[in-house]
Order: sequence, then C-alpha cells, then structure tokens
Amino acid sequence: MNHDGSLGNAIRLAEVAAECGADAVKFQLHDSAAESTRDAPAPPYFTHESRWDYFERTAFTNEQWHTLKEACDRAEIEFLCAPFSLEALARLEALGVRRYKIGSGEVTNLELVRAARATGKPVLLSSGMSSWEELDAAVDAAGERVTVLQCTSAYPTPPERVGLNMLAELRERYGRPVGLSDHTLGPHAALAAVALGAEVIEKHFTLSREMYGPDAALALDPYELEELVDGIRELELMLTSPVDKNDLEPFTEMKRVFEKSVVSTRDIPAGAVIAREMIAAKKPGTGIPAKHLPEVVGKRARTAIAADTVLTEDAIE
Repeated sequence: MNHDGSLGNAIRLAEVAAECGADAVKFQLHDSAAESTRDAPAPPYFTHESRWDYFERTAFTNEQWHTLKEACDRAEIEFLCAPFSLEALARLEALGVRRYKIGSGEVTNLELVRAARATGKPVLLSSGMSSWEELDAAVDAAGERVTVLQCTSAYPTPPERVGLNMLAELRERYGRPVGLSDHTLGPHAALAAVALGAEVIEKHFTLSREMYGPDAALALDPYELEELVDGIRELELMLTSPVDKNDLEPFTEMKRVFEKSVVSTRDIPAGAVIAREMIAAKKPGTGIPAKHLPEVVGKRARTAIAADTVLTEDAIE
C-alpha cells in the first residue's frame, strides 16, 4: 500500500523492485464495502483518516489494476496481489494473476482460502496471528500448492519475536514449502530465514521511508532492497554449492605459498645424520611437508645441503 493510491507510484514501485532483482512485487486489493463495516476499529497507525476512508481513497479501478499488471509484465517482475474479500479475488482472477497471497488476518476466513485454492493457483499463506488449530484448518483449506509463511503481526517486529524456529516446525508439520513474511527493520531476519531453508521472503518496500502510509516507515528503500536481494542470491549459491573438503586442486598454489616444508637451519655435510636442531618448518610448501619433520630426523643427507634449503625426498636417505 506504499503507493498511497497513486497509480504512478505503484508502477514505479514495481519497476524499481524489478531493477533491484526481486522476483515479484505484491500489492493489496481492498474493497471497503466487501471486507469491512464503516465503524470497524482501525490499527493504531491509522491516525489521520479512518481505515474505511483510507481504503476508499487508495483504491484502484479494474482498469488501473490492469494497467499496473501490464507495467509489471513489461518490467519482467511477477505481479502479486493479496485479496481481502471474495469480490477482490474475483477481480484479480480477471487479471490473470499467477498466484495468491492470503494475509495473516484472513487465515480464519476459510471461504476466501478455499476460493483461492479453487482457482488452481499456488497460495502463499501468512500465519501472523493464528494459533496452530487455526493454521491447521487454513493449510488444509489451501491445499497442496500452499507455501506457509512464518509471520509475526507486529510492526515493526522485534528480533526476539521473529520466530525463526517456526520454519522447521512449519515444514515438519505440513510438509510444504515455508517462508518468512518479515516485518523487522533491516535484512538480518530475512537472510537468516533463507539460511534456514525459507523458499519465499516477503518484505515491505518503499521508494522512501518519508512517504505517507501505514508501511513506509518499516519498509526497505531501493538501496536496501537491492542489498537484500544480492545477499539472498549469494546465499542461494552457498546453499546449493556443496564443497568437497578433499578437493585440493583449487588450492595448489596457495599451499605452495602458505604452507611450510622441512628446511635446513645450517649447512649439513653429505652423509651426516640429520638431528632435530638441523631442521625447521618454514615456508614455502614446496618440499617435504612440515608434518613429516619428525620422520626426517635420523635420516642421512644424500649430498651436502646448504643452510636454509627446502628439503626434498631426493636430498635424504
């Protein structure tokens, strides 16, 4: 909702999100009459107007939604939108969206969840204010193509309430992909979630935190979003690129430069028995490896060895 009712801002938000490398940009479709009474209580961040008035003022027409989706298509970023009523879902179906997001406040609205499932499209389901019993029912209603998002409905969410432990619990409980709908300030929770197996990250985004609206103050700006996306892409590479500890070929030159060999500390005559004080472990790692130093003690010098010489196998017998 950080577009604040401006179609131009909404289009620019989508374009900038695409420039930052995001896979999708998510909006909300609110139909005041379909989802709320006029006197429904407002959250504390609606201080300048009623929630009803806010949704009325910021609502887009079907034509505007179509224009916005076309702008997303041109920017090559997926258009996502969360419906908050059956009427909103029907309007989004007419746009041909690829998937649906069900917000935390709609988890107990099983009719809406089932309607989203009935479209045959994937569903992202936030769990911000639900009990296990409520979430069980919603996941069942959403069907096989649901991704369950850990979420804490606190704006902003303090670190101690993020609930990263829930990612493993949700995955085990439902056998579905999991993700994080993140309301913290900054990127850390999202990056940690990816490292713990989150397949979806949702994060508020704004062109500027100085903008008016309920979400701008806790959203990422374009620079921060790009940094987050870059971090996630690097984590994806890390998590899908296993390393073989026995594959030392990439370190051949490093081992030459940084490891140590057995090196003479003094001149050693040919035929002399090598005593411990005659040798030491020094760089470079081009000769007998330092770990074999004890085995060199007691060997004989095959030829005369000058001081500070890296010993090789053919120098001793």
